[in-house]
Amino acid sequence: MARRTLTFALAAGGGALFLALHLPLPLLLGPMLACLIAALAGAPLMGAGGLGTFMRTFLGVAVGASITPEVLGKIPEIAASLAFVPAFILVIALVGYPLFRRGFGFDHPTAWYAAMPGGLQDMLVFGEEAGGDVRALSLIHATRVLVIVTVAPLIMQSFWGVDLSQPPGTSIRATDPAEIAIMVAAGLIGWKAAERLGLFGASILGPMILTAALSLSGVIQHRPPAEIIQAAQFFIGVAVGVKYVGITGRELRIDVSAGLVYALFLALISLIFIELIMQLGLAPALDAFLAYLPGGQAEMVVIAIIAGADLAYVVSHHLLRMVIVITLAPLASKLIERRR
Repeated sequence: MARRTLTFALAAGGGALFLALHLPLPLLLGPMLACLIAALAGAPLMGAGGLGTFMRTFLGVAVGASITPEVLGKIPEIAASLAFVPAFILVIALVGYPLFRRGFGFDHPTAWYAAMPGGLQDMLVFGEEAGGDVRALSLIHATRVLVIVTVAPLIMQSFWGVDLSQPPGTSIRATDPAEIAIMVAAGLIGWKAAERLGLFGASILGPMILTAALSLSGVIQHRPPAEIIQAAQFFIGVAVGVKYVGITGRELRIDVSAGLVYALFLALISLIFIELIMQLGLAPALDAFLAYLPGGQAEMVVIAIIAGADLAYVVSHHLLRMVIVITLAPLASKLIERRR
């Protein structure tokens, strides 16, 4: 309890500092960087556990509430852009695997699942089953997400002048309490149902599917209030920052350095695909930017909501990336091992 109290106090201080300095995404980046610095300094931090996971469900609810009949009518337009996702993953694998295997000397399973731009928890599970270094995988993927989530808002403000300080929706006072209650129930039920079915990203995907059904049937007509989305940001920031608790000098020198170099290569690959999508006229620049940045699913959803991007477009690309990686990464790993 003391460790969690310390974690939340530091995270709240980081958020307050970012708010006072008018920095972008204060309730996401403030807690994240405060916990990161404290973890690197050796502070005994601890994540939010089940509460943090529950707060993620509201991101799934927000995405599901954005899926309307009008949005479904745009699917044929999105399909052309989605067709580039498999090539995007292939290029990342061709660059990332040799980087980790030969450049940093990781064993095959660690190098392979470190290179895969999938969900953190899924890559950790696959990597552990294959005999990889789970701690190294955790630090590499956490660093990937940390870099992308930190740098992306700066780019969005510099190039497109996006206001990332605006509330991510209407106030809780302007939302029908009955609809809020339905959203909470949809988040909880969708999360637990998806978990029992063994779906990846259950805390986001389950609520998203259930809320989409409620949205299409007219039961839900609004996204979760701004205050709830802001609270979700806070817990996501904490979750990323505490990944660095207990880090050693060797892990900082090797694992985190590998994650930083990998994030740089990912940025270059992403920019190539983003430029391609823009030149072909398949999506507006901001939407393409958020869709082809391989950050964490929850983190990218938060940024997309606040930036006012096309949620259906952005989320569909991240979901397809996750499905392809989770489905094919273990098979590809075994094929590589057999050839070796």
